[in-house]
Amino acid sequence: MVERQQVSEDAVMTRIGQAVMLLHAGDREEARNRFGELWAELGSDGDPLHRCTLAHYMADTQDDPGDELAWDLRALTAAEAVRHTAGPGKPGESGAEGTAEHRDLPAVRAFSPSLHLNLAADYLKLHRHDAARIHLRLARAAAAELADDRHAYGVRAAIDRLETRLREQ
Repeated sequence: MVERQQVSEDAVMTRIGQAVMLLHAGDREEARNRFGELWAELGSDGDPLHRCTLAHYMADTQDDPGDELAWDLRALTAAEAVRHTAGPGKPGESGAEGTAEHRDLPAVRAFSPSLHLNLAADYLKLHRHDAARIHLRLARAAAAELADDRHAYGVRAAIDRLETRLREQ
């Protein structure tokens, strides 16, 4: 049963990846359709990392800034579900305190700067500058936790660019 569940989870991420490829190739409508179908299949109690990833990319398929914001908020809510799932474990399980870390927590930590950056951009589009500044600060704080690699450099550069745009508004 565990193997079957793992294969099923990999299949979901594969389907998300296929829709992302469509999105990056410029077929926003087909990507949006596939994300919508998968969202309906996952349901509200689907795997939080799957919901987070899917909602994060679904936001990029939206034409209306309010809809984009709604999807980015869904992504953040799903990420928070992963953070809150991590709870006490048995002593010796993970660390001296026995705190068990959710298996997807490292992925969510790596995703967090982008989630907040997208929310800041959404709020800027909607002329909600105070909310944009809050999420920009959260993005910068989360980015400080990233390893110094190409991904982190790109995220930090995007944060700097958005911060400049926000100052110009």
